[in-house]
Amino acid sequence: MNIGFFLTVLISVVTGKAPYEGLEKFSEKYEFPELEYGYGDLEPYIDEATLRVHHRGHHMGYMKKINAKLEEWRKETTDDLASMSLVDIISDVDAVPIKYRKAVQDFGGGFLNHALYFAVMSPNARNETRLPTGSLLDDINNSFGSFEEFKEEFTAEALKLFGSGYVWLNQEPSPDGSFHLHITTTANQESPLTDALYPILTLDVWEHAYYLKHQLRRPKHVADWWKAVDWNQVKKLSDWWQQGSGHDEL
Repeated sequence: MNIGFFLTVLISVVTGKAPYEGLEKFSEKYEFPELEYGYGDLEPYIDEATLRVHHRGHHMGYMKKINAKLEEWRKETTDDLASMSLVDIISDVDAVPIKYRKAVQDFGGGFLNHALYFAVMSPNARNETRLPTGSLLDDINNSFGSFEEFKEEFTAEALKLFGSGYVWLNQEPSPDGSFHLHITTTANQESPLTDALYPILTLDVWEHAYYLKHQLRRPKHVADWWKAVDWNQVKKLSDWWQQGSGHDEL
């Protein structure tokens, strides 16, 4: 075993730092976030080989490319947006100069989207039925009628999404202090942040997320993914958007 890799995973587990934490802050060079679980820990739902290449291949690749592109952009501009956090930049990506916009969308979106995807899963070796509770369940019931209706709608969106992209459960604040939830889909590495929606649950349906195990069988990937979803982590992400992400409107 690579001792350095083992130590970084151990530190991540001990500190409880989620992969998205820090992306709401400016950084000259974003660091690669380790996962809060090992590559084999999501078996049998997400296989070790897929998770390893997805994280250390795709996710790391997006990190390197967005760091390089942001450095290039910042060297030739005094634009305030270039010196803001990745979350803020993706939220206002239409204001990025056309020269850099597509690269920032693809690489920055890819880095952020993967961080959100990995963050809401955890090991479930006993195949337990895990459900949301408390205020999160209340918001789901108020927005969709019931958890079962929400899950059915979310799954349907995942199965009909053409090509590569993501399915999201997003929160939008209401005047009474509650949060209305929306299911949306995005193509490629686009983000619901550009529509002022704050994602709390992310499903990656790019083929690289499941092809080694399921080949063309996306329905199997979606069914397995539900078993890996950790609703405590979903609530943690929801709270992060509300309290720690720097978005005052939440």
